[in-house]
Amino acid sequence: MDHFEKAYEQYRRQGLEQAKQEIQMDPQQEQIVAVRKNEDGDLIAFKTSSGRELDYPTALSEAKAGQLAYVDVFHKYGRDILRSEPDGIEANNLDNLPEF
Repeated sequence: MDHFEKAYEQYRRQGLEQAKQEIQMDPQQEQIVAVRKNEDGDLIAFKTSSGRELDYPTALSEAKAGQLAYVDVFHKYGRDILRSEPDGIEANNLDNLPEF
């Protein structure tokens, strides 16, 4: 491993550790814990930590209002899209969550 690779790996490890420390959820916020996908693999619904099942438009609305933790809404392809916060932790990416 050369100098550049070592420097990048150290930077990446420090970022992951910092992301883990920064993750603090507001008690008023729910977290998405499971997803439902259609036949094309698109996310179409979400289950929250309290057991609620949200369709995509409702999840978008709640995320915009700050009611869902660890997700962001961004605008792409002419529409709003829900995604995990880019924290470097792949396990909590929406596509990697269990399905319900």
